[in-house]
Amino acid sequence: MKSLIVLFLLGVSAIASSQKYTDRFDNVNVQEILNNKRLLSAYINCVLEKGKCTNEGRELKSHIKDALENQCAKCTEAQHKGTRTVLGHLINREPSSWEQLVKKYDPERRYVHKYEKELREITV
Repeated sequence: MKSLIVLFLLGVSAIASSQKYTDRFDNVNVQEILNNKRLLSAYINCVLEKGKCTNEGRELKSHIKDALENQCAKCTEAQHKGTRTVLGHLINREPSSWEQLVKKYDPERRYVHKYEKELREITV
């Protein structure tokens, strides 16, 4: 449940004292969230500011733009993998949600085109 927020789009959590985001949520089962439409919708609504957020959701929301703009440079290895899984799922299976997220976090599409091309090719 917590992993989509940690990894979504961008797949990040709170910043640790080092240059990496916290690894506190690295063991969350991302696939479980992606397979549960209700949970996935709740997380998407959170980051779109259309619904309530969990603490994890608020943390993720505060780092999405940074992670997107910097290609998840502060992400742990688990967050990189989770981010790719979540983004691929959204791009290929939840295009409406993906477009809403892009509109909010990258309206000029300066960053997402890299992810879209790559993840459409490998996850379709």
